Amino acid sequence: MKRIWVMLLIIILFVVVNFSSSGHRNEGYKNPNQKDFIVIGHRGASGYSPEHTIKSYELVNEQGADYIEIDLQMTKDRVLVAMHDRNVDRTTNGSGPVRSYSLNQLKDLDAGSWFNIYSPLYADRSFNGLEVPTLEEILAYFGTNVNYYIEIKNPDINPGMASMLLQLLEEHGLLQSDNQKSGKVIIQSFSEKALRQVHELNKEIPLIQLIQYEKASEITSLRLRGWRDYAIGVGVNYKIVNEKVVKKTHNANLLVHVYTVNDIVHMKGLVDLGVDGAFTNFSDLLKDVVENEN
Repeated sequence: MKRIWVMLLIIILFVVVNFSSSGHRNEGYKNPNQKDFIVIGHRGASGYSPEHTIKSYELVNEQGADYIEIDLQMTKDRVLVAMHDRNVDRTTNGSGPVRSYSLNQLKDLDAGSWFNIYSPLYADRSFNGLEVPTLEEILAYFGTNVNYYIEIKNPDINPGMASMLLQLLEEHGLLQSDNQKSGKVIIQSFSEKALRQVHELNKEIPLIQLIQYEKASEITSLRLRGWRDYAIGVGVNYKIVNEKVVKKTHNANLLVHVYTVNDIVHMKGLVDLGVDGAFTNFSDLLKDVVENEN
């Protein structure tokens, strides 16, 4: 009789452990906006227009992307602006670090003409002379009509970015309860410290831990459990994502968002693998793939 009770206890424990380890997925755990797959406009519609400009964000919104991605840098006078690189050299006619420019100096730069040289197929005279937008300007322009996927970049050399970001989101009504529940804003960073700071300030904002691993084997269950303390998912280079990575991450109740996929073959493969979202320079193409695969 005692032996039977022991066996029953083991069976119960087995069921409980397996249920708890995959409970969120079994209950239909999804992206913050409740979609099975989200299309994220990488730096706007950066395949068709100059990245991180209002025009680029307008176009990607017209293409039906679920989120527009905004990379944040900070000026010398501590204003948050949209730019991917630490330096302005690649995407403007200036040179040097963003943090060496005041906002007025940054606004004098041409942030659009470079694209017409780099991508002549999509060149447009209206891109000439485009400005680097501030986060304040972007939020004021689009308001709550779009979803934002915001990356905190270089917080080690720009202290206070997390609190400044949350303050601006609050001022524009993006941290209201209904907006947070609907996934109006997602914040990502390669900096665990910055994400933990955001989590301490506001535990309702969905966070994504970006990782730069070169091998799938580096994504261990132990690391995934650690990220789960504050994040809802991980951002991974699509080149190392396979079925095992997706399954392991989902078993940890974390989402898999991949960067940056721009060709249809890989788009289809990733959708079939079951990733939860992808960054792309061509949101219109990815959106078509998602709709046709489902």
